[in-house]
Amino acid sequence: MRTLKLTVQYLGTRYQGWQVQPNRRTVQGRLEQALGKFLSEPIRIVGAGRTDSGVHARGQVASFTTVSGIPLRGILLGVNTLLPADIRIIRVEEAPPGFHARHDAVSKDYAYRFSTATVLSPFLAQTVHAVRGSLEIPRMVEAASHFLGEQDLSAFCGPEGRRKYTRRVVTVSQLIAEPEGVWAYQVSASGFLQYLVRTIVGTLFEVGRGKLDPAAIPAILASKDRRRAGPTASPVGLTLERVQYPVVTAILATPEGV
Repeated sequence: MRTLKLTVQYLGTRYQGWQVQPNRRTVQGRLEQALGKFLSEPIRIVGAGRTDSGVHARGQVASFTTVSGIPLRGILLGVNTLLPADIRIIRVEEAPPGFHARHDAVSKDYAYRFSTATVLSPFLAQTVHAVRGSLEIPRMVEAASHFLGEQDLSAFCGPEGRRKYTRRVVTVSQLIAEPEGVWAYQVSASGFLQYLVRTIVGTLFEVGRGKLDPAAIPAILASKDRRRAGPTASPVGLTLERVQYPVVTAILATPEGV
């Protein structure tokens, strides 16, 4: 029995999220179908992050076990021929026995891209949220800094998230200018909760529009009251950038990928 680790990229526009759901088009579902067909065995994969409907990934990680002895390169090339064009496995690796894509992750990096441009390029439209009106970016930068450190984030997540342990360590919370007038809110944390990044971004938009003072963020965090935070932003701009794992010193096999 082999344990394999996949790095996956996808545009989430056409999918009802990562996780398999009955009679719904999901990324996990499409991957399991393709892997099962190619490997000629039932495959169940575990993803590092359960991205919501419409959310994208540049560095989603998944793991699964298989009895197949097909080389890594064969799996990489063969399974991609069975996937739709908006999902691609970009790397296949042999993982240590017991490796679990979600449980073994130590942090995840997300980016939410947005633009206030009058006209947004069609090449950006699927992954960048078009904001109407202007935003005061310096105010948003100040507000973003208040999320750093260990925080109880229950005021910024959905109802499913509030049923879990809601404290997380946020190591990055910043806005970065990208080409073509795009801004990216970058956030890294030990774990994420339902709608967390989109709610933070929706709140930052309220700050940027002058509807909320940047200095109000600590009080909203302390309140643990979702009603005091801003609206949940559109999923269009959100991308899971990468998943971080502890350094593994033993290389089991040369990975295949781009």
